[in-house]
Amino acid sequence: MTSTVNNATDTADRTRHTWRSLDELAQSETFRQAVEREFPVDASVWSDAANRRDFLKLMGASVALAGLHGCTQPEESIVPYVESPEHIVPGQPLHFASAVPLGGFATGVLVESHQGRPTKVEGNPEHPVNAGSTDIYAQASVLGLYDPDRSQVVLQNGEISNWEEFVGHLQPQIVTHRQQKGAGLRILTQSITSPTLLNQLQRLQESFPEARWHVYEPVGRDNSAAGARLAFGQAVEARYHLSEADLILSIDDDFLTGGPARLRLSREFADRRRTSPGDGPRDMNRLLVVESTPTLTGAAADNRLPLRPREVGQYLKALAVQLGVEGVGDSAPPIGVPEAWLSVVADELKRLAGRCVVMVGEAQPPEIHALAHAINSQLGNLGKTVTFTEPVARVPEDGGIAALVDDMRAGDVETLVILDGNPVFDAPAELDFAGALHEVSFTAHVGLYVDETAAGCEWHVPLTHPLEMWGDVRSEDGTATIIQPLIRPLYNNHSPCEILGVLLDEGAGSSYDAVRAYWREQRGADGFEEFWKRAVHDGVVPDTAFETVDVSLTGEWTDALGQSGEDSSGSVADRIDLIFRPDPSLFDGRFANNAWLQELPKPFTKLTWGNAALISPALSKQHGLQDGDVVQIALGDGSLEMPVWIVPGHPPQSVTLHYGNGRTRAGRVGNGVGVNVYPLRTSDARWSAHGASITPTGERRELPSAQNHFLMENRHLVRSGTLTEYEEHPEHPPFMHPPGHHDYEGDPPSFYPDREWEGNQWGMAIDLTACTGCNACVIACQSENNIPVVGPEEVARGREMHWIRVDTYFSAHSTTSFEGDVPDKLLENPEVYHQPVPCMHCEHAPCEVVCPVAATTHSDEGLNEMTYNRCVGTRYCSNNCPYKVRRFNFLDYTAETRELPVLHLLQNPDVTVRSRGVMEKCTYCVQRISAARIQSQLEGRPIADGEVVTACQSACPAQAITFGNVNDPDSRVSKLKAGALNYGLLEGEGTRPRTTYLAAVRNPLAALKFHEDSDPEEEH
Repeated sequence: MTSTVNNATDTADRTRHTWRSLDELAQSETFRQAVEREFPVDASVWSDAANRRDFLKLMGASVALAGLHGCTQPEESIVPYVESPEHIVPGQPLHFASAVPLGGFATGVLVESHQGRPTKVEGNPEHPVNAGSTDIYAQASVLGLYDPDRSQVVLQNGEISNWEEFVGHLQPQIVTHRQQKGAGLRILTQSITSPTLLNQLQRLQESFPEARWHVYEPVGRDNSAAGARLAFGQAVEARYHLSEADLILSIDDDFLTGGPARLRLSREFADRRRTSPGDGPRDMNRLLVVESTPTLTGAAADNRLPLRPREVGQYLKALAVQLGVEGVGDSAPPIGVPEAWLSVVADELKRLAGRCVVMVGEAQPPEIHALAHAINSQLGNLGKTVTFTEPVARVPEDGGIAALVDDMRAGDVETLVILDGNPVFDAPAELDFAGALHEVSFTAHVGLYVDETAAGCEWHVPLTHPLEMWGDVRSEDGTATIIQPLIRPLYNNHSPCEILGVLLDEGAGSSYDAVRAYWREQRGADGFEEFWKRAVHDGVVPDTAFETVDVSLTGEWTDALGQSGEDSSGSVADRIDLIFRPDPSLFDGRFANNAWLQELPKPFTKLTWGNAALISPALSKQHGLQDGDVVQIALGDGSLEMPVWIVPGHPPQSVTLHYGNGRTRAGRVGNGVGVNVYPLRTSDARWSAHGASITPTGERRELPSAQNHFLMENRHLVRSGTLTEYEEHPEHPPFMHPPGHHDYEGDPPSFYPDREWEGNQWGMAIDLTACTGCNACVIACQSENNIPVVGPEEVARGREMHWIRVDTYFSAHSTTSFEGDVPDKLLENPEVYHQPVPCMHCEHAPCEVVCPVAATTHSDEGLNEMTYNRCVGTRYCSNNCPYKVRRFNFLDYTAETRELPVLHLLQNPDVTVRSRGVMEKCTYCVQRISAARIQSQLEGRPIADGEVVTACQSACPAQAITFGNVNDPDSRVSKLKAGALNYGLLEGEGTRPRTTYLAAVRNPLAALKFHEDSDPEEEH
């Protein structure tokens, strides 16, 4: 069979192939069977009761978002107010500014509260860094707040105790350490930017001068910090300004989804990619990416070069030679790197000097970071596209975790207090942190969960969640935010401020008092109350952003450059490189008990509920491996077994391992999910390791992946082209009219009667150029609309319930047809596109005409609506939907967890909770439309453009989603839909979708593009 997967002939001898999975590209028999049946095999069959109990156990906190008992409303007790609280109007939510930290850095948020309970997190539009956007972790934080597996009581050696007992045992230790000037007292924290906590730690070190504070962050920023110090001789932190950059060279830096500046950089990057409606093409930036593992930043690249980890540093050194950077010496590029990736890239950087930037990711060693700073200095970028400030997160000298473990084993540590973090699980393997804990007489762990570290400590104190505590935190530019509680602590929780207050012998003061005292000291008593109220209300403490500092290169950085690369010839090239990265959903493992994140399909693979070893098609062919085959991965004295997953574009002879899975004490959701790869991660190999081997075991594991679910096969779904093509034909770009696409004058023929659409008519436009595939929209929709999780077994059956999915498409060109076996060249470095797919809200909706009970109908405002209490579960509508966007509640997922009161607090009261046997789908957040309609009627005005913001639109860091009234020609969505890049999915079907797309436009360097597209025989 000749593969015809989403093919479009570019020229007489070039065919473009677009696919979602390798099975689809090869048109395998398994894939054909899946397509021919609308639903996966056994989709309507339930397994035995024992498995059902296991499944419900896995649901944990998030199952409360699912349906109700059978098809009936369960009985619930309601209690009226005796005296109504001030400012609370039933049915009207309040919003409070706060911040959600990750890795110590703040994301400014507005938290929606319904009658005293937070239910939804939005970005704070007044925050200077994230400017209203969020990511998956901020969106999922509200689920973490209500997790019933959170630690609830103080424990001593695993037995229930209390706060007073803990303080009573800790105070004698403090007295002893005070007499010893702090000798033997150690504090271990994760990264801290909180001004109040840093002030407390400083005062603690002044009171206990021989005490030591240590910092360990599994996803640390040590390499970038050391690289800046190496280059400039001082501790500074780089801030990149992509709004000023015409050319971006990313060296193993996933800046769109990683690092404290990810949300700001996503927005700045996307803003330089947009095409203005009516103005035609505009100056678009260009992104070149050299990377060692597929990332979302690499997927957004105009040109991408996959290399093995150490080859990345080699490449940058060779490029520096081309640029004439002094002190680099002679450096040959890695074998196989096209010459154009040196000469052409160097010429472009020189041409755009002062308007370009070179960025290096944390996975590269300090000397490569220093080299990038030298290149930016050579190009005149310093002070323009890159500036520097003092470090936002303070790190003590000689305060790493390795030094702490050495002292523990030497008997120099008598008291160890661990403020958050889980080093027993995630510390470098060779340190054996769990064993070192036994050498300390008094150990205390303060955390959200009784995790692996808590189990190894004498004392455990439950930590307050960021949504229920007072505190402060800084963002990546230094801007401080006051963290305010949205709800009283649900359990007997205590904050880090309280713990440090006890250590300072200041009594058990509240976090509120500690934070206010710090800022009063900073601002003075005059006008403090007004300052405090404004800072808390706005979510931004004014004038706290760090000032830029001037830097200059030292002459010492070249001495450390050394041999950061490794010769890729000979036997070394035959070794396997291991690449360690945080899990795209679970981060370093701290979110393992969050079922929303466990069930979130990961980029590229669409894996859920676990991890796999990602390998290249070439490596899979070398070892005869298929998706799900189990291999033994050996490195030094360590080894583990895990399944593999083949990813097009992955560098050869490399294996990517995502850490954060395989937890044993995460909670009922996260325990035993996936494989723990931390045992292979050491202090010297935190990002990559060399000399590994893989050996097939002959076993297989079925991995719950959504990659082949809801396929719209053989359709031209993603339209994309180059900026050059768009500039040549701005009104009719050729890539908007692919072969086989039917262009009609007007709308296609239809049996549906025409209808006059009056008043507000809602529609959506999604910009595929801006979309990075970050999944923030998926979690935002899940949180807003009470969407349940279903568990790994149900995902495997194709029953996931997400109302919006992000389809990933790979695309490459070939000059030859093929049958069955896919050419290796096609899979080496394909382009990648992401396409969010919600309900299309078709004007001629195929789902509506087949429903026997009129449960799905069209509203006067153009919405395809579901009336849940009419639905009888025939699923005819789903069968008739060409977009595969309808979701059916096969089961009552909350039957065995409904009695936990804490779970009910999570539900959005503005959205109906669906029951078993009911169909559901995207509603365009109709509850938000209704709220805006009511408010505008009360004020006697029309709904303003931009007043209704859907959950997915609000969360998007790249602002790729636009929603509004398509009947208003001046609305932003109408202008986008009128542009030459606008198209609808399956337009030829005559459904007239209200959700449309703007085609993806890339801006590749032609000289590099030729090499990426060429077949092997074309290069000779």
